[in-house]
Amino acid sequence: MSDFNRADGMNYAPVSAAKPKPVCRPGEFVFASAALDHGHIYGQTNGLLEAGATLKWVYDPDPAKVAQFIEKYPQAKAADSLETVLADPEVRLVAAAAIPSERAGLGMKVMDAGKDYFTDKTPFTTLEQLAAAKAKAAETGRKYMVYYSERLHVESAVYAGQLIHEQKAIGRVLQVIGTGPHRLSKSSRPDWFFRKEQYGGILCDIGSHQIEQFLYFAGCKDAKVAHSKVANYANPDVPELEDFGDATLIGDNGATNYFRVDWFTPDGLGTWGDGRMIILGTEGYIEIRKYIDVARESKGNQVYLVNGSGEYRYSVSGQVGYPFFGELILDCLNRTENAMTQEHAFKAAELCLQAQKQAIRVEG
Repeated sequence: MSDFNRADGMNYAPVSAAKPKPVCRPGEFVFASAALDHGHIYGQTNGLLEAGATLKWVYDPDPAKVAQFIEKYPQAKAADSLETVLADPEVRLVAAAAIPSERAGLGMKVMDAGKDYFTDKTPFTTLEQLAAAKAKAAETGRKYMVYYSERLHVESAVYAGQLIHEQKAIGRVLQVIGTGPHRLSKSSRPDWFFRKEQYGGILCDIGSHQIEQFLYFAGCKDAKVAHSKVANYANPDVPELEDFGDATLIGDNGATNYFRVDWFTPDGLGTWGDGRMIILGTEGYIEIRKYIDVARESKGNQVYLVNGSGEYRYSVSGQVGYPFFGELILDCLNRTENAMTQEHAFKAAELCLQAQKQAIRVEG
C-alpha cells in the first residue's frame, strides 16, 4: 500500500478498487419498478440501470407517482396494473419500495409469477411475513433480495468491506459500532410513516441497515440480540413514532455490535444524517464517515484506516462504485449467490424483527 505524507501527519493512500462496469447488454436483463411509496425506489432503479439492466415498466396506483418516475426515466412504460407487469415474460425482476407492511405480500405475488423480487429495506414488519417469504422462496426458487442501501449504495461502506475482506487490513473483526441518525422532516412524511403497524418500528426499519452491516463486516452467519430499547422522546403528537432506538448484538463468531438509530439530525447539518461506523479488528480499526465529514468536508465517503502500517484516509466518492447491482443481475441470470446470499438477507431481517420485538420502551 503506497502512501505519501501530509503536513497533518495523516497518510493518504490511493484507492486500489476499480469501479464496476455494466454486466449485460441492453435488453438482456429486463426489470420493472413498482410500488413507489418510498424514494429508495430511485436508488434501486439507478443501481440496476448503471449495471446494465433495461427498465421496461413502472406501476403504482397513484398516477402522480408514476408521472414523476417517468419524468426521470422516460424509457419506462406505465402499466395499467401490477398483473400487466407480472404477466410479461421479458421481465426477470421487480424492484419495489412499498409501504413496509406491504412488502412481503407484494414479494409473494412477484415470486409466484416466476420473477425475482428486489425490495427496499425493511423487507418485513413481522416474523410471520418472514416465515412465509422463506417458504415461498424455497418453493419457487426465486430471490427475495433486499436494498440495504447504507452498505450496498455507499462507496465508503463498499470500500471498507474490500479493506476488511480482500486486503485483511485490520485482521479479524471484533466489534462494529454504528450510528444511523436521520432528519425527521415531519411535515413531508406520509401518514404510514407514523403508524407502527405499517413501518414496523425504528429498529425494524432503519435498524435493519445497521444489523445487515454488522453481519457482513464481522463475517457472522447468525447473532443474538442481547439488548434493545426504543423511545419517543420528542414527538408526542405522533405517539406511534419511535424517534430513538439502540441495540447490542453478539455474533456467532464472538464479534459484538452496538448501534444507535434516531430521528434527531439537527437542521444545521449539511446532509440528512451523519452516518458513521467504527470497525475494530485485531490488527487495526476503520472509521467510515458516510455522508459528511463534519465541519471539514461536505463530501462524504471518507474512510479512515489505522493499522500496523500507519494512518490512512481514503476519499472514495466516484472511485469505487456499487458492485452489488451487477452481481445481483448476474445472480438472477445464472442462479448464483455472489451479490448476497438469501440466507444473509433473511437473517438480517430476522434479527431486526427480534430486536424490535424484545425492545424495552423507554419513557422520557
